[in-house]
This record gives sequence, C-alpha cells and structure tokens, in this order.
Amino acid sequence: MQLIAKEFKIGWWKISLATIVWFLLAIVGIVLKIRLGYDKIANYVIFQNAFDRAIHLKDLYYTDPALGLDVFLYGPLFTILIAPFAILPINAGAFLWGLANAWFLFFAIRKLPVGNRNQNIILYFAAIEMMTSVQNLQINCIIAALIILSYVFVHKQKDIWGTLFIAIGFLIKIYGIVGLAFFFFSRHKTKFTLFFISWLVILFCLPMLITNPHYLIQSYTGWYEALTIKNDHNIHKGMISVLAMLQHLFSSPYLNIIITICAAIFYALPLLRFGQFKNVHFQLSYLAFALIGVVIFSSSAESPTYIIAISGVAIWYIIQEKKSPATIALFIFAFLITSFATTDFFPQYLKANLIKPYSLKALPCFLIWLVLAYQLLLKDFSRSNIKNNNLIPVGEQV
Repeated sequence: MQLIAKEFKIGWWKISLATIVWFLLAIVGIVLKIRLGYDKIANYVIFQNAFDRAIHLKDLYYTDPALGLDVFLYGPLFTILIAPFAILPINAGAFLWGLANAWFLFFAIRKLPVGNRNQNIILYFAAIEMMTSVQNLQINCIIAALIILSYVFVHKQKDIWGTLFIAIGFLIKIYGIVGLAFFFFSRHKTKFTLFFISWLVILFCLPMLITNPHYLIQSYTGWYEALTIKNDHNIHKGMISVLAMLQHLFSSPYLNIIITICAAIFYALPLLRFGQFKNVHFQLSYLAFALIGVVIFSSSAESPTYIIAISGVAIWYIIQEKKSPATIALFIFAFLITSFATTDFFPQYLKANLIKPYSLKALPCFLIWLVLAYQLLLKDFSRSNIKNNNLIPVGEQV
C-alpha cells in the first residue's frame, strides 16, 4: 500500500511513483515502436495522410491500395486535432502524438473526484493497456479521456466544458456520445442542452479552417459510408467483443441485434432511478458502466481499444466500499486476461489457442459490466460511505 502512495520530492515539486511508471511505459513503448521503422507506425501514417488529404481537398475515406494503408475511419474534425503533429517530421510527430495520448488520459484520471491514492491505483492498473494503445499510436487514450472529462466537468457544474468533450468525442469516433448520459447528472439541463448543440455546430464547421463547406459535407457523408462498410465487415470478422465471444456459443443471425437491444435496455434502466442521480458513487458507477460497455458491445473493438474499458474497470474497483474476495478475484482476473494476456509475458500457446480465438479479452470486462448493471439497478447508493471510500462529495471541487 505504501508503494501506491509513494512520492518523490524534486525541489518544491512532488511526483508520484504512479506518474513515473505511467510516462516511462508510454515513452518506452512509443520509442520502441518508432525504432522498428515506417511500416510499424502505419496508424500514425494514416492520420498524417488524412491531414494531407484534407488540406488538398481529397477524399478522406479513400486510400490508394499502393500505399498499403487501412481506410481512415474518424470524423473530419480529427484532421484539426492531428494538424499540430502532422506538420512535423514523421518520427517527431508520431512520438509527440503518442505522448499526448498518454498525457491526456493521465490528466483526465487526475481530475476524477476520488482521492490521490485511488487515482494512483487507476494509473497502475491501466498502464499496460495505455502502453498498448500508444504503441499502436491509436487515439483510444484520448477517447477515454474525453468520456471521463465530460463526466468530471458536469460533476463540477461546468457544463460548458463537459458538453465540449462530449461533442469532440462524438464527432471524432462516435464513442463519445455515451457522455450524453451525464445529462441526467447535470443541475443545469437547459444550459447543458444549449451548450451541446452550440458545440456540435461549431465543431462540425471547424474543419472549414483548412477545407471548404462543400468538401466538408461530402466528408461527413463519406465518414458514414466508411463506418457502415467497416461495421458490416467487423460483424463477420469478429472483433474483440461480447458478440464475437458469444458467436462461439450461439449461431444466430439475430445475435447482434439481441445483444444491442439488451445492452441498450440495461443502459437506460439505471437512468430511471432519479433519486440516486446526486450521489457521486452512483455517478462514478455509471461512468465505469459506460466506459466498459462502449467497448465490449462495439463491433470495431480491437486490443488497443481496451484502454477505454480497462479505465472503467479500474474506476469500478476503487469505488467498491468492501473489497470482498470475489471483488478482488474479479479485478485480478481482469488484469490477467484483459491486460496481461495480450503481452509477450503471457504463454504464447494460451494466447494463440484460447484468448484470441474466443475473444476472451472481453470476458472479464463483461462480467464486471454485469456486476455494475446489478449495482446500478438495485443498490441504494445513499447508504454508501463516501468518506471512507475516499470519494469527494458532489459539488466539491476536484
């Protein structure tokens, strides 16, 4: 326990061991990836290429087969986000892009309304998945951070910023739309609605700084078509999701529809418990619920995407008042199967013949999502001992 809270003092500045571990893993992971060569940073090349295509008014969602790159799958707003990195030499841009991803999620975790010790636990637990994501130079750390920050600022009654992060997440990767659920936790619902609509309009038009209106409309249409094609392909390909996991047990053309409807119902039902909305324990439980569910029920979830879900798992763990043997076992199970099993330290035979073929990376997250569903539907959060759980009451500054 002392290790979790370990800090080092450098002059007047204190830095925790968790912070050192987080950024050290990020830097090592990025540098090792870049050193492997141009073809190993293909994800970043796709992003850089998208910016170049945008400023030259070329189709964002067409990739020349000769380049050997996957199709760009993010919204036109992403071309503005990647711009400061894309104008740099490729290795420098890739390094800073990966580091920015790690820093933004770190910043979001440090803003959560929980004590410093609990923040450190989240950082330690999520470190491997963070490293996986930044090594692949993906945007998933930023998406996780956007969802977390959308809740944090709504919790702090700063809806103008909370809705900004929701709108950014939605217009970049759709996932961010889950933040709209935090509308129910807002004390200023009219302002929340107006701010969100305003940000959508502003951010929708923002890429016109480097493009034009006609090109932008075409790009949003192309984005929808690219996502539709990718979704149809992924359903048959079987990504790392609950659907892919259950396809090995059930053979039904309606399985995807059934799972989606059931998940939607479970997302909606807790939002009928109006009396629980002001409780920070309930809010954090729903945040964890959203972070996990947006990944495990996605048809496009890959291994680097799980930094979003594992952040939710860590939040779930730190808000459990009583760490029962079952809770601890499930938490360890998530670390071993969701995070550790994808590393080179895990037995290759088990990884190749069990974890990957059956999409078992999703299993611990799914079990914890079910536990959260049970708690959100039936637990009386008004009896939660917030002080002993190291949580900060609603309305208090983070």
